[in-house]
Amino acid sequence: MTARALGLALGYAADRLLGDPARFHPVAGFGSLAMAFERRTYADSRRRGSLHTAALVGGAAVLGLAAERAASGPVPRTLATAAATWVVLGGRSLEREAMSVHALLVADDLPAARLRLRRLVGRDTGSLDARDISRAVVESVAENTSDAVVAPLVWGGLAGIPGLFGYRAANTLDAMVGHHSARYEHYGWASARLDDLHNLPGARLTGLLAVALGDDPSAAWRAWRRDAARHPSPNAGVAEAAFAGALGVRLGGTNTYYGNRVEHRAEMGDGAAPEPADIAVAVRLARQVGLGAAVTAAAVAAVLRGRCLSPRPAGFGRSRPSSPRPSRRSSR
Repeated sequence: MTARALGLALGYAADRLLGDPARFHPVAGFGSLAMAFERRTYADSRRRGSLHTAALVGGAAVLGLAAERAASGPVPRTLATAAATWVVLGGRSLEREAMSVHALLVADDLPAARLRLRRLVGRDTGSLDARDISRAVVESVAENTSDAVVAPLVWGGLAGIPGLFGYRAANTLDAMVGHHSARYEHYGWASARLDDLHNLPGARLTGLLAVALGDDPSAAWRAWRRDAARHPSPNAGVAEAAFAGALGVRLGGTNTYYGNRVEHRAEMGDGAAPEPADIAVAVRLARQVGLGAAVTAAAVAAVLRGRCLSPRPAGFGRSRPSSPRPSRRSSR
């Protein structure tokens, strides 16, 4: 295995064993830097927002490139890739939050479950019942498995540490400014569009893995093809629809957000509304999808490295020598 492929595998294993760093998380530090930069550059315009996005995402990618080049040798590069992968993945923390809400629902503690759910979703949770909470958790598990596990692994496999850092920067900025509001409608436009672009391959791989690894591949495929395009996000729709079909549940419906903003999402899947027990099943599927993505990303890294190192055919890129003129003696 190459240093990149092995580093991705080790970083994925570290996330599964340890979860996010408890203190001094680099992503939190990046968020603080982004807020400080926003205070200096903010204006209600797409141009200023594009500058904000390009500087921060480009800076993160350049930092990743510098870290990769500084780690000379296979062992340092493997360890650097593993550390970068660990800090950008969020699969274990996502699972922990989902199962915490599940435990509160099983204990019939709705007020605590509503409060805990706020760590996963941005919608108003104050009046949700057990089914609404379960749906919110399953939708969050599906979308964030794509955003926080599969997509960063894809970019790590394709571009190494610069890909990991650049993707996480773009995804973090989208969460901070890439949403519809009076302040960010124009300023956050570039961050939202860049995040959509970054997540295109990861969301499709998430859908494929959910189809392949879920309990009902045909239902997962059918829900993806039929329902995903009706979701407002071109990427979250793929993950949520495939998960809905694979789990045999129905996702989507009316969501109320803080500030009395109401969204009516198209329903995805053919089953019943999720119950608390479906949260545990969704988490298990998310774990399988994450492992499949790690194997795929490592394989992609190894294949790309193999192509870079493969020898060129003899004479490739060189002019062929002219044939020697036969001597008079040989021509007789």
